This record gives sequence, structure tokens and C-alpha cells, in this order.
Amino acid sequence: MLLVRRALATIASATALVTLAAGPATAAVTPPPNSMASMGDSITRGFNACGWYSDCTSRSFSTGDYASVNSHYLRIRAVNPNIQGRNYNDARSGAKSADMYGQAGTAVSQNVDYVTMLIGANDACTGSESTMTSVTTFRANVDSALNRLKAGLPAARVAVLSIPDIQRLWFVGKDSGSARSAWSLFGICQSMLANPTSTSQADVDRRARVRQRVIDFNTQLAQACAAYGANCDFDDNAVFNYPFVLSQVSTWDYFHPNTSGQAVLANISYANGFRW
Repeated sequence: MLLVRRALATIASATALVTLAAGPATAAVTPPPNSMASMGDSITRGFNACGWYSDCTSRSFSTGDYASVNSHYLRIRAVNPNIQGRNYNDARSGAKSADMYGQAGTAVSQNVDYVTMLIGANDACTGSESTMTSVTTFRANVDSALNRLKAGLPAARVAVLSIPDIQRLWFVGKDSGSARSAWSLFGICQSMLANPTSTSQADVDRRARVRQRVIDFNTQLAQACAAYGANCDFDDNAVFNYPFVLSQVSTWDYFHPNTSGQAVLANISYANGFRW
């Protein structure tokens, strides 16, 4: 009898382990979406990824169809061909958090199953530190957009991406004469990139404050997504934490991701998002 009881206990333990292991597997077989839309700014538009100061939506990390980028759309299409042709890029170059409500409305009108949102770089990258969007306003804008999505697309899943670390951009580009020239000539992200070679305490402190604003924005994105519920997934700062290099940035402006940068962004964000 003792041997029987031990055998039964062993079987019960094995069954419990199988049950626990089945949990994540069950979550992983969530049906992939049949349609998707992307919300955001010039990064999502693929700006400068293939043409001189122009959008290149085919190379968007989210909804693009360029093979080497291997976007969210292409990865989903590989497991669900029904999504073919139903990939809408609703982002707009120059957009800020205040524009997300309108883009959410467009996504709702398209009746999509999946939405990605990457926003906030332009709220921090402004002409000067004083013109950055406040944290309170940023959160209100994000909440407004997410509420519109939730009301109009209650079953859709929403992937919220963290804002890249723009101080990292300064760090990898500050020693490049070409990068410094582009930043100055085109007035790019002067809140962070002004006086790029300066080591004065004022400039060091300014860069730290701008970076902190991005961190604060990402905190609000995480909290807003958590408040949204199970259908929203935040990337846990995966994009922000990625140590990108200068070769992944467009040599036309030394700011936007080039094709390889878009591919990296696709890989990081998809790996830290939903499982289909």
C-alpha cells in the first residue's frame, strides 16, 4: 500500500506540473489578429528609412511589409494570412501625444483587432527644454486616446511601446561631426541635442532632466496601459532600454531609425508584446 500511495503521489505531482506548464501554452495560442493599425509619429511612419526626408511606411516596424524589417504585420501574417492587406498606418510624422485621440478614432473606424502605439518622442524632443509637454498633460492625452480605443474596439489588443532613450542618441552621436551638423542644421531635438559636445554642468543637467522627462512619460504609459486592462500590453521599457548604435540611425538626420533600426525596433517590441 505504501508503494501504491507513493506511486499515486508521483502521478499527482506530475499532473500538477503538466497543468502548470500548460498555463503559458494556453495563453500563447490566442488567435492572431485579422487586422491591425499603428498609431504614433515619424518613427512609426518609417521616416527617413528609405528616402530623403520622407515617410517610408513600407519599412515601419509595426505595419510595414518590407521583408528585412520583419514588422509586427509580417510576423502576424506568417501565422495568419487573413491579415493580408489589412495593415493600416495611422501614425503621422511630427505627431505628439495630443494627436493620439484622433489617430485612435481612425483605428476605431477601421475596426481593427490589434493596435500598436509608440508616442512621446516629440513631446520631449522640442526646440528647448521649456517647451516639452508636461507629464500631467501627456498622461491626460494618452488616457484620452486609450479610452477611445477601449470604447470603440473593446475586444482589440493594444501594444504600448516605451519611448526610446533619446539621451542614448546624444551619447552615440556626439562624437560624430556629421551627426552634430545634422542636429544643428535641422534643429533636431534641441531640448536634448543642443550643444552636444558641451560638458558644462548646465548642459549635463539639462540632458539629465530631458531624459527624466522621457522616463516619466514611460511610467505614465505603463500605468495607463495597466489601467486599460488585460487587452493592453506595455513593453516593460524594452525599447527604452535597448542600447542602439549609430549605425541603426538614418545618416540623413541622425535621429530616426534607418532600415536596420526599424528591424531592431520590430524585433524588440514584438518579442516583448502579445503572443499569438
